[in-house]
Amino acid sequence: MDKFYRGYILVRLAKIGAEYDITEKMMKLKDPKGSWFVTFCSPIYGAWDIVIETSFKKLEDLDFIVTTLRSSEDIRDSIEETTTLVSSKPNYPPEK
Repeated sequence: MDKFYRGYILVRLAKIGAEYDITEKMMKLKDPKGSWFVTFCSPIYGAWDIVIETSFKKLEDLDFIVTTLRSSEDIRDSIEETTTLVSSKPNYPPEK
């Protein structure tokens, strides 16, 4: 069975009110080969506006997800800042 790392991306918005558009777009992101995917994305309360949970096999996969979030034409102008947290062990099986 393949093992996946987990990553959590915290997003602070520059444009309030874009939470649901961004969460919808992020939940549609997935690798056709199955080596990474977004498992959860939701608006949250507090200093950050959105949390995104990802599962991935390689650190390069997480880099692709974060880069997509920060550079996507229809999302990037709504984002002020992101912080990424990464699990230290690949102890999560993929969710189907």
